[in-house]
Amino acid sequence: MLLALILIPLLTAAVVPLAPKRSVGQVALLGTLVALALAAYLTLGRDWSGPDAGRDLAVSAPWMPELGLVFKLGTDGLSMSLVALTALLGPICVACSFTAVTQRVRTYYGWLLVLQAAMTGVFLARDMILFYVFFEFTLVPMFVLISLYGSTNRKAAAVKFFLYTFTGSVIALAGIVYAAWFNANRVDAADPVAKALVAASPDLVLGRWTFDLASLQAAASRFMSAETQWWVFLALLCGFAVKVPLVPVHTWLPLAHTEAPTAGSVVLAGVLLKLGTYGLLKIAIGLCPAGAMAWAPTIGLLCLLGIVGAGLICWVQTDVKKLVAYSSVAHLGFCVLGLFAFNDAGVQGSVLYMINHGLSTGALFLCIGMIYERYHTRSMREIGGLAARMPIWATFMVFFTMASVGLPGLNGFVSEFLCLLGAFQAGDVWRSHPLTVGGTGGNLGPYVAAIAGTGMIIAAMYLLYMLGHVVFGPLREPHHDEHHSASGGAHDAEPRLPADLTAREIGVLAPLAVLCLVLGVYPKPLMRMVDPGVKEVIAAVEGARTQRPATRPVAEGDAGAAPALATQEAAR
Repeated sequence: MLLALILIPLLTAAVVPLAPKRSVGQVALLGTLVALALAAYLTLGRDWSGPDAGRDLAVSAPWMPELGLVFKLGTDGLSMSLVALTALLGPICVACSFTAVTQRVRTYYGWLLVLQAAMTGVFLARDMILFYVFFEFTLVPMFVLISLYGSTNRKAAAVKFFLYTFTGSVIALAGIVYAAWFNANRVDAADPVAKALVAASPDLVLGRWTFDLASLQAAASRFMSAETQWWVFLALLCGFAVKVPLVPVHTWLPLAHTEAPTAGSVVLAGVLLKLGTYGLLKIAIGLCPAGAMAWAPTIGLLCLLGIVGAGLICWVQTDVKKLVAYSSVAHLGFCVLGLFAFNDAGVQGSVLYMINHGLSTGALFLCIGMIYERYHTRSMREIGGLAARMPIWATFMVFFTMASVGLPGLNGFVSEFLCLLGAFQAGDVWRSHPLTVGGTGGNLGPYVAAIAGTGMIIAAMYLLYMLGHVVFGPLREPHHDEHHSASGGAHDAEPRLPADLTAREIGVLAPLAVLCLVLGVYPKPLMRMVDPGVKEVIAAVEGARTQRPATRPVAEGDAGAAPALATQEAAR
């Protein structure tokens, strides 16, 4: 079934070129709905709160055995929640494009489906090279979507997006290959600790070439020195930080968001940015927990720069889409800040932020795209007071903006509160303070949380300012009716849309609105689903915090060191 989640969009993409032009969108929609049904069955049809949940779904087959490569898919509650988000946004992106894209539709829907398959593969891959192939292949469909179907400056946006992310990914690949080399050349399979690890988890491959994720994490976290972990984590950070993106490698994002077609912006905000946070959470921290702790203060500072700096940049924007694009830099700053708190509240909040940001910000891009289809402008100087003309659209716009602001009762509040709480608790000075409840120690603390909290105030100001201009006030509409799109004819033959939303557009937005409300009022099922993955990350960091990793594998006859390491392993 995991393989089917990848193959269904791919097979649909293969069928799309053969379909009649009138029914291409319907064929693509059918394929994404089938994938969504399967993802919903897997997500809702089983209990993901156990540590072994999803183990029976694993797929493993030899790929290149001589190089240690295995085609291995697996999942847990954390990965499955992101797979479900990807599957949910698939039919929404297809349906929102029926009137937005009317030229070269086969190319458009084909690459959109390939992109969904690649993103799903990233969350399911359990072999590091397979993960890298899926991770890197997402660049190709997104590059095509932006360069062919974007706005006026689409070519520059596509090239910048590709170069930034490709360069970072190559450096991350070097870190992955070094971790595999370290396992093959610096870990002795006959070592007592290695034997104990294999006895506890027979699937582990220690002491020889492999790119199995669990094996590399076991080898690196237990045998790699803290200094080496520092460098390997830096290599992985180069790839994942660009994808998040963190300051200062964020400058590709606003341009790509602004120039991408509506569905491209939804996928970019909803899923593609989460590939970076997922990589940090699932791979980088698990592989190099000591390196992650060493880098935490620096990453915390970069998150604060993104939260406050991007918020101030949003305040002066006049392009609504660019404003929401810059807000993603601030929102993902909260997400990564909670992740590097390394405690239950912070990491739980970070994972919830990945889901909730995809829902609320993706919906905002949909609302903006619906306005652009009607007025062919996104400038707050040209449009305003649209509640008088489009009351249904205005209702959705206000709702999703409030979710993005973090209004209590909606999904954004839960995520931001937990991330700030986790950052507040993650300070060594507060760990034993009598006034601190739940202090965990770490490299952040209440001052970091206080500065990040100002970002919530700034976010409320620029988002409400945007609402005041676009939704409320006197009605302002462009005096021209020209089509300004330079997307190769994407709008040339579009029908004139009614003033307010159609039934199709309401159907696109309604599921996202329901989920924003449900996750804001009752997030417990999602929190239980991701909890085992969260606990795994925290356990890896706590193990590195309390026990220094061995700088070398222990020979079987080393009587002095082996008992000490065995005692450390038993403590873990």
